[in-house]
Amino acid sequence: MTHNLKKEGKFSYFEVGEGTPIIVLHGLMGGLSNFDGVSNYFPEKGYKLVIPELPIYTMSLLNTNVKKFAKYVSDFIDHKGYKDVILLGNSLGGHIGLLCTKLYPAKVKALVITGSSGLYESAMGESYPKRGDRDYIRKKAENVFFDPKIATKEIVDEVYETVNDRNKLIRTLAIAKSAIRHNMAKDLPKMNTPTCIIWGKNDNVTPPSVAEDFDKLLPDSDLYWIDECGHAAMMEHPDKFNELLNEWLQKRGF
Repeated sequence: MTHNLKKEGKFSYFEVGEGTPIIVLHGLMGGLSNFDGVSNYFPEKGYKLVIPELPIYTMSLLNTNVKKFAKYVSDFIDHKGYKDVILLGNSLGGHIGLLCTKLYPAKVKALVITGSSGLYESAMGESYPKRGDRDYIRKKAENVFFDPKIATKEIVDEVYETVNDRNKLIRTLAIAKSAIRHNMAKDLPKMNTPTCIIWGKNDNVTPPSVAEDFDKLLPDSDLYWIDECGHAAMMEHPDKFNELLNEWLQKRGF
C-alpha cells in the first residue's frame, strides 16, 4: 500500500474506490497495511476508502498531540472537498476520530471506533513499549493480539525500530502522554454522531469494559463484539469486522 500513496502538499494518502468516503485513521504503531482487509472490501460496496498517513513522527514536538492530529484530519477533509465523511479509527486513530468528530461535527456523518483510546488511561502507556530488547518487544507486540502469530517478524521489527529511534521514541511518548491527558468522558454524552463500536472480546490493551463505557456514554452508538480477538479487530478478523461494519452502515443508511 505504501507504494501507491498520493502526495499533495502536506498530505500523503492512499485512496481506492468511488462513493461515500470512509477515512481510516491508523494507530500509533499501526501501519496503513493494517487496513488491507477494509480497503479490499468496501470499494466493492460503493465506498471510497481513504487512508491518510498521519504525521506522527514529522509534526513539531509542540504540535504532537491529539488535538493537532484532529485538526490535521479536518484540514485533510477540506483539502479533498468532502462534505459528509465516515471516520474509522483504531487505537489512537479512534481517539483522533472521536476528537475530530467533537470539534468538527458538521464534517462527520458517522464514526467507527475499534480498540480506541480516549477513556482508558493506561491504554497508551501500556501498549507502546519504551526501549527494550527484541524479545521484550516481541512479547509486547504479541500481547496486542489474541493469536500471537499475528505479530509477524515484520511487525516486531517495525516496533523495535520505532522505539530505538530517538526522534520517533520522543514523539511516541509525547502523543501517548497527550492521549492520557485528553480523556473524553465528559465530551462523549454531548456527541450525537452515530457511532459503531467494534471490539475484540480479548483486547488486553483497551479491555471490553472500555467498549461498554463508550457505548454507555455516547448517545447514539451500537456495540458489536468479536470473539477470540485482541486490540486490532480489522487485522485479526478482517472478514468478521467488515461484515459487522457493512451491516451497520446498511442499517443506518450510510
